[in-house]
Amino acid sequence: LEVFCRVVELQSFTKAADAVCLTQPTVSEHVRALEEMLGEKLVDRLGREVLPTPAGKILYQYGRKMIQLRNEAVQALEKYKGNLSGHLQIGASTIPGTYILPTFIGAFKAEHPSIQITVEISSSAEIVEKILRSDVELGLIGAKWQDRRIVLEEVFSDELILTLFPDHPWAGRSSVELQELSGQAFILREKGSGTRMVMKDALQEHGFDLSELFVVAEMGSTEAVRQAIKAKIGISILSFHAVAEDLQRGTLVALPIEGARICRSFYLIQRRNRQASPLCTAFVDFLRDRAAETEKSGAQER
Repeated sequence: LEVFCRVVELQSFTKAADAVCLTQPTVSEHVRALEEMLGEKLVDRLGREVLPTPAGKILYQYGRKMIQLRNEAVQALEKYKGNLSGHLQIGASTIPGTYILPTFIGAFKAEHPSIQITVEISSSAEIVEKILRSDVELGLIGAKWQDRRIVLEEVFSDELILTLFPDHPWAGRSSVELQELSGQAFILREKGSGTRMVMKDALQEHGFDLSELFVVAEMGSTEAVRQAIKAKIGISILSFHAVAEDLQRGTLVALPIEGARICRSFYLIQRRNRQASPLCTAFVDFLRDRAAETEKSGAQER
């Protein structure tokens, strides 16, 4: 079943063989044996592409559930024995996936060395879709998503700040007015990005629409925007987490926008009514504890 599911997901016997560390003929034989046992053709070979038949689609849906249940059973038994093991798949939008999660995953793995964690980084919209398809068990995104099929929990906070290159004409100023942004070359994140959605909503609340910006580029990652600012392509509004090191080194400059402080939260998301695996539950509890510690230390500093 695992081999068959990988063939369906990757649409290739060769790629599936690489994924499960078997030879391509062995993968083909596994699928053929499954077809023979069930008396149904499960996949169609269309040139280099492999697609599931109607029967294959049915088996794939049940196969995924069976594999998930098997993994949860193994994890539950390991937890009963005092061990935590297994593989947790997490989806994260760019900021939390790149600048927040790695530190916490490292600390969690230090306590539980037998576990495996995979992080898929994509836009908030794509992470929500992955959660709904059960491609990942847990998500961390930067936008408060409206969908009754998912459960959101606020865990971390962030601030979006106007970011400039050091020799920008505004670099020596103490602040700028919101309407001044319309005359500047501006770099946007792509549609579906949590950063873009939060920025758009916050600016609209202050009477400023994104259509008023002189957009010179749209980029698919915060890192690309960050490098574009350094290359003097334009300015942008970015997460403090993403540019903190640059601000310390002086390679980028932050400038307050008068009367328009943009704060946001990062949210854990899970599929509503889906039973979380023991590993997922343990990691969520760990994140809650660390988030509370971070918030407490931040309050003390303030």
